[in-house]
Amino acid sequence: MVFSIGEIVELALQTERLGYEFYTAMSRRFENDEKLRGLFEMLAFKERTHEKIFSDIQGKVKDERLENREEVSRYLRAIVESEFFLGKEKSLPPLEHVKSVVGAVNFALSFEKETLLYFYNLRDVVTEKKIIDEIIKEEREHIVWLRDYKESITGNG
Repeated sequence: MVFSIGEIVELALQTERLGYEFYTAMSRRFENDEKLRGLFEMLAFKERTHEKIFSDIQGKVKDERLENREEVSRYLRAIVESEFFLGKEKSLPPLEHVKSVVGAVNFALSFEKETLLYFYNLRDVVTEKKIIDEIIKEEREHIVWLRDYKESITGNG
């Protein structure tokens, strides 16, 4: 299956929605830890900002089929259907296994790394590279914030 540009942007929107859901759930789960709750609330806000950007892009892109992008298309589908995005249940995986602050941060780091890989590949197949580059920069910042927070609570990254 080869995605159209419009379908790829829709998948990007979905990743941002799932990120928002995850970070909102984590901020509620750790509501008694002011610093961690604040971190997850800020990350949720960033995901909403990205969703708005992709929504704007969606209104501008042509729904053209991508030529010679079958490998990228398969890779993007695999990422979006991975454990961190849609998984078997077509929603974020159950978060019952996240029982500690470190576990939440580790899961968030994994989610952000998968998201970053997705956007790097998305960049290869859209014309709005400057906008995608800005999102990539933001996603990298998420990873840095999370690693710094993890280091602050564990003493190592």
